[in-house]
Amino acid sequence: MPAKKEYLASKSQRALKITAGLLGGYFLAISIHMLLAVLLPYRIEVIITGAFSVFLLWTAFMVTAFLVRNGWVVWGIYLVSILFCAWLVYFLK
Repeated sequence: MPAKKEYLASKSQRALKITAGLLGGYFLAISIHMLLAVLLPYRIEVIITGAFSVFLLWTAFMVTAFLVRNGWVVWGIYLVSILFCAWLVYFLK
């Protein structure tokens, strides 16, 4: 039994969510770990642990990208978060 058409997203929204989950989620996970490396005193351990924890955080961001109805909202949230983390890394370093 197919789903109702009202619950299905359009192809453009689906593409926006997929790209936000893949690209935006990855860059957001990396920028959060860069911020942690700047804030915490043990940078090498954060970078080494980041090899594993980035993957877990990335999958969480991929899942949360599909919780929002509009793909542009997801991209907006991810880009603002990435720029905020990058701004903090730049000024804290």
